[in-house]
Amino acid sequence: MKQGFIYTEEHKDQISFPLGGIGSGCIGLTGNGRLKDWEIFNRPNKGSYNGFSHFAIKAENENEVIDSRVLQGDLPTHYVGLYSDERYRGYGFGPDRQTMAGFPSFKDVTFKGEFPLATVTFKDKSFPGKIDMTAFNPFIPMNDKDSSIPGAFFEFEVENTSEETLKYSICLSLQNPLLHGSPVNVYSNEGGFHIMNLKTNGLDNECIDYGELCMATDVQEASYQEYWYRGSWFDEVGIFWKEFSSQGTLKNRSYEKSIENIDNGSSSKRSIDTASLCGVIEIKPGEKKSIRFSLTWNFPNYVKYWGKEEGSKENMPKWKNYYAKLFESAKDSAIYSLEQWNRLYKETLLFKDTLFDSTLPEEAIDAVSANISILKSPTCLRLENGEFYGWEGVMSYRGSCEGSCTHVWNYAYALPFLFPNLERSMRDLDYTYNLREDGGMPFRLQLPLGSKSSTFRPCVDGQLGGVLKVYREWKISGDDDWLRNIWPKVKKSLEYAWSEKNYDQWDPDKTGVLWGRQHHTLDMELFGPNSWLTGFYLIALKAATELANYLGENETAKEYLKIFEKGKDWTDKNLFNGKYYHQLIDLKDKSILDQYNNESLSLGGYDIFTAYWSDEHSELKYQIGEGSAIDQVVASWHANLCGVGEIFDPEQTKEALKSLYKYNFKENMRDFYNPCRLYSLYDEAGIVICDWPEDKYKPVVPVPYSEETMNGFEYQSAIHMIQEGMIEEGMNIVKAIRERYNGFKRNPWNEFECGSNYARSMASYALLLAFSGFSYHMPYRRLGFNPVITEKDFKSFWSIDGAWGNIEINKEQVILKVLYGSLEIRQLELSFIDQIKEITLNREELEYAFEEDKIIFQKEYTVNASEEIIITL
Repeated sequence: MKQGFIYTEEHKDQISFPLGGIGSGCIGLTGNGRLKDWEIFNRPNKGSYNGFSHFAIKAENENEVIDSRVLQGDLPTHYVGLYSDERYRGYGFGPDRQTMAGFPSFKDVTFKGEFPLATVTFKDKSFPGKIDMTAFNPFIPMNDKDSSIPGAFFEFEVENTSEETLKYSICLSLQNPLLHGSPVNVYSNEGGFHIMNLKTNGLDNECIDYGELCMATDVQEASYQEYWYRGSWFDEVGIFWKEFSSQGTLKNRSYEKSIENIDNGSSSKRSIDTASLCGVIEIKPGEKKSIRFSLTWNFPNYVKYWGKEEGSKENMPKWKNYYAKLFESAKDSAIYSLEQWNRLYKETLLFKDTLFDSTLPEEAIDAVSANISILKSPTCLRLENGEFYGWEGVMSYRGSCEGSCTHVWNYAYALPFLFPNLERSMRDLDYTYNLREDGGMPFRLQLPLGSKSSTFRPCVDGQLGGVLKVYREWKISGDDDWLRNIWPKVKKSLEYAWSEKNYDQWDPDKTGVLWGRQHHTLDMELFGPNSWLTGFYLIALKAATELANYLGENETAKEYLKIFEKGKDWTDKNLFNGKYYHQLIDLKDKSILDQYNNESLSLGGYDIFTAYWSDEHSELKYQIGEGSAIDQVVASWHANLCGVGEIFDPEQTKEALKSLYKYNFKENMRDFYNPCRLYSLYDEAGIVICDWPEDKYKPVVPVPYSEETMNGFEYQSAIHMIQEGMIEEGMNIVKAIRERYNGFKRNPWNEFECGSNYARSMASYALLLAFSGFSYHMPYRRLGFNPVITEKDFKSFWSIDGAWGNIEINKEQVILKVLYGSLEIRQLELSFIDQIKEITLNREELEYAFEEDKIIFQKEYTVNASEEIIITL
C-alpha cells in the first residue's frame, strides 16, 4: 500500500530511486533496498545490477553470529525469469542470481521516498535489530557543484533491539565492472577513511574506456576484502557469504594477477572481481549507532555514441564530464563526500523539509518532488565547462531524442528556479551554436558544440519559446549584462517569423498570426492559424516588447507590440468557437501543400503530399481542425508563470480550460480507444492530447498522439486550471497522474513519455508557482505572492536566483524567510493584504510605501540565510 510518501507491500515493486549528481549519472535504489539501474557509465543502463553489488549486515556477540542477511526485502518481480546471462535470457531459469534473492533477507521492509531523500527500514523477527538506511545525493538549489557530485550516499542507523550488547557489521560489496586494461581493487586508509578503489591499470585517464569506482566509510573499525574468491560456477558469492556470515571480521584476499590473465577452468562466463568493505559498530541494548558509506565513480570521458559515428569508437567525438573537472578521481569524490557529509546532508535536508512543509495538497508536493529527480537522471548531462545539456528522456541503453530539444524543455520549470545558472547555459548554447545565419534555430542542439545538422528544422514552439525563456531567465536573475549580450540574437530569432528566408513562411506579412507550415512538439506540422502555436508567437512578441523597451530600443518595441496587438485581436475573434480555440483549416484543401512541395524543404526529404495528404480520404493528415487540443491556451500558462500578462481573452481562456476538462479529461480509459502509446490503461484517469466533441469533425488521420495521456502536457493544463481558480479540476488531473505512478504500477520517480525520466514532466514544478502565486522581477528586485487558497494558513517553498526559502501567511503576519543564499529585495507584491502595521528585518523596523498592493522599501535590502522579513498585518 501507499500512504503519503511511505510505500509498503506491492507498492514498492516498481521503485527505482535515482542517486547521483546532476550530469553524473545515477544508481537506482529499489523499493526493497537493492541497488539497480547502474547508469554511471555515460549512458543509460536500465535494469542493470553490476554483478553481486549489495549491502549486507550481521549481528554477533562474543560467542557466535546470531544472524546475517542481505539488506533488502523480497524480490519485487516475477519468479520465472528473466536471467541476465545472454545464453539463458528468457523464461524458465528463475530470477537472476545477481538480485541476491537467494540469500537471507528481511521480511518487513518499508520505503519512504521524499526526494531527494529516501529511507528504507528493515525489520525481521529473526534479526536482533532495526535498521534505517537513509540514501541521498546532495540536492541543494543554487549549489550546482555540490549537487553534481558523482556518488550515492548511504547512512545506516542500527537500533539494538536485543537484551545484550552486540557487534553489527554492515558490508558493501561492489563488483569491478571495468572490462579494459587490468582491473584491480585496492584498499587504503587515508585520513581515517577506509577506502576501496576499483580501477584499472594500464589505461590513461584520457582513454575512452578509462573509469573507476570507489567505496568508502568513516567508521572507526572496518575490515575489507580486496577480492572475492575466484572460482567457477557459483563459487565466488557462495564463499563470500560463508566468510561474511562467520564470526569475526573479513580476511583480506589479494591476487597478483589481474582477472584478464586468470583462466578459471570453466566454460562458463568468467567472474569479474568483487571487493567488500565492512564497517563494524558495537551497540548496547536499546541504543542506536550509525555507519556511513559513500559510493562514488569517475568515468570522465563522455563519447557521442549516437549519430553518424555510432559503432565506430575511433570516430566518436568525446569530451570531459564536468564532474571530472571538479574531482580528479572517484577517491577524491569519496573523501570530499565524507569530509563534507554533515553540511551536504544538512543543506539537502533543509531543502527537502522546506519543500515538504509546504501546505500544498499532498499530491502536488508528490508531483513536484518526484520530477525534480529527473535532474539527477541520465536524461541530463553537464558538458566540459559545466553547461547543461539534456535528452528528452532515455531508453534502456541510450538517450531518447537528443539536443536539449527546445520544444520539450519549454515545459520544464524546475531547472530555471532551482539552478538558474544551468538554465541560462542552455540559452547561451542555443543562441551561440544553434542559431543559423538566417535566424532559424533547429530544435535540437548538436554535439560536439559547433556541429551542424541538416536533419532538424526550426520548430515554432521551440524557437519562439526560446524568446520567452530568455525573458524568464533575465527576470529570474536580474542580469542586465547577460541580457544585453544575448539580445541581438534573440531579436534575430524572433524576426525569423516574418523573414524572407523563412521557407516555412510563418507570418510573412507581420499579422501576428502564424499561417504557414508549423513544425511542433507533436512531431509533425500544422498548416494555418491555430491558437496553440500562434500563442507562442504572441507571447514571444509581448516578452520581446518589454525587453526592447528596457534596453532603450523603443521603435523596435513599438513594432513588436503592434504585431502582437493585431495577432491577439484576430486570434480571439477568429479562433474561438464559443467553447474552445480550434484550428482554422479546410481539411479538403489539398492546395495548402502546394507551396511546400519542394524536396529540399520536406521533412525527412520525402514528398510533402505523401506525408500530409490521404488520397483515399481526400483529406489533409495530422491536423487538429475542430478538435479541443490540450495546448490550445498553453501560451497563457507560460504568461502567468513568467509575468508576461494577457495573451488571449481571459474569459475565453477560462472557457477553453473548462472545455478541456469536460472533453479531454477521461475519468477512466477502459471505454476509450487509444491506438497510440499506452501511458494510461483501464480504470486509470488522464487528460488526452486532443479530442473532438463532435466526432464527425474528427480528421481521419488526426494530429499525432491524440489519444495519449502525456504527463507534461497534463501538468500544464492542470496547473493552468489551478491558476484560473479551477483548483478541484486541476488537482483531479494531478492526482490521476500520480496514481498512475504509485509504486505498484509504475516507478514514482520515473514519469515516462518518449523514454524514461522524461524532461517534460518537470512542468510539475510550476504547481509551487501556481499555488503560491509566485511572481518575480529581479531587475527591479521585486518578488510577489498571491496564494490561490486563502481560507487557511499558507506556507510554501520559493526559489529565485541566489536564494531560496519559504513564505508563511496567516491572519496576523506574512513572513518571508531566506534559508539559503541571500536575497536582494526592493519591492514586495502581496495583493491579498490591505493594511500593514509594521515591517521588520532582524527586528529592525523598515521604512516603506504601500501602493496598489505593492510594498516599496525606501532602499534595497539584503536578506541573508536564516533572516526573515516579517510583515505584521
